[in-house]
Amino acid sequence: MPNHPILIVDDEPTNLALLQQILEPEYRLVFARNGQDALSAAHRHHPSLVLLDIQLPDIDGYEVCRTLKASPLTENIPVIFVSVLSDTGNESAGFSAGCVDYLSKPVVPEIVRARVRTHLSLVQAKQLEKSYREAIFMLGEAGHFNDTDTGVHIWRMAAYSKLLAQALGWPRQEVELLELAAAMHDTGKIGIPNAILCKSDKLTAEEWKIMFTHCQIGYDILSKSEAPVFKLAAQVALYHHEKWDGSGYPRGLSGTDIPEAARIVAIADVFDALTLPRPYKAAWSAEEAFAYIEKNAGHHFDPRMAERFLQIKTPLKAIKAEWDQKETLPASSET
Repeated sequence: MPNHPILIVDDEPTNLALLQQILEPEYRLVFARNGQDALSAAHRHHPSLVLLDIQLPDIDGYEVCRTLKASPLTENIPVIFVSVLSDTGNESAGFSAGCVDYLSKPVVPEIVRARVRTHLSLVQAKQLEKSYREAIFMLGEAGHFNDTDTGVHIWRMAAYSKLLAQALGWPRQEVELLELAAAMHDTGKIGIPNAILCKSDKLTAEEWKIMFTHCQIGYDILSKSEAPVFKLAAQVALYHHEKWDGSGYPRGLSGTDIPEAARIVAIADVFDALTLPRPYKAAWSAEEAFAYIEKNAGHHFDPRMAERFLQIKTPLKAIKAEWDQKETLPASSET
């Protein structure tokens, strides 16, 4: 049974009683008999679903639905119209108003139960996805909590990774997965001492040995999950500092032995790091960073990927400008 009730709106008591009989064994229900009461009930009870008649005595169901969709507090509540108005034009008007489904009266109990079950499942799936993404965002931010990088860095370089994967012909679903996974590439930095992460001078050899461990730490954290996005993120965390010529860390892998996702993130991460100001260096221009990528193709970077990266300079610059603007917004809004 969902945490929030189902709101049933109809001006005819017999219709309310019938829907109550169909649904009450499985669901908690609340009722309204006109449009204004329906809107009040929606704000008061935050229903998981609304079953809404069209012909109401004050405002019609279309207007009720449009009003619900116009409010940030109720816009995500799915609405199913239940009406005697069953021709194509009425159904089309219902979907235009924002409903997710349309049932004709007289209702068939089995169909009502099936449609309600389906749409509540979709609501739960969306809530789970939202929680899933929030967890990913928090892990990404955690990796840079004590670093000199801003939170914007992880999402900007994730956007670069997404664009490069698209340019390389990755399927859409895998591209979206990589964007989320890339944001967690430095999760392991949560295990590196602040004195090293925030040091204003270059690191010593001993400090670099400690810094190198963030790849394994990130992998150890992220590999605990069997979810595809975390499995990919664990792989990226472990291998994004490997280099094409085998001189990287932690495993010293070379060429195509380095997973493809990690090779993509390696380019995006270095490009973003170069164009960021650090305590020990000024930010490079985008063109200087592109020149570095070109110079190190075949050494640090997969040459095919580096070539493709340099072919998409314009959209990369657009992403950089967009995220740079987001980064400066908090400072510009201070009073």
